[in-house]
Amino acid sequence: MRCSVSLGRKIKTFATKMVITSGNEEDRGGQERESKEESILAMLGIIGTILNLIVIIFVYIYTTL
Repeated sequence: MRCSVSLGRKIKTFATKMVITSGNEEDRGGQERESKEESILAMLGIIGTILNLIVIIFVYIYTTL
């Protein structure tokens, strides 16, 4: 039991020492570029899913004829 209490105290003290910084201009540019990359990847994922569904529909129709 003593070990878990000590661990809880360490976590609490670590959480109180955390500092949030706004970052510099380079970090912001990197974040904007990363956000743009994520949106492009998400769009490609959606397009890929739609194309897969179209292929599945055509294969289903072809095999049932």
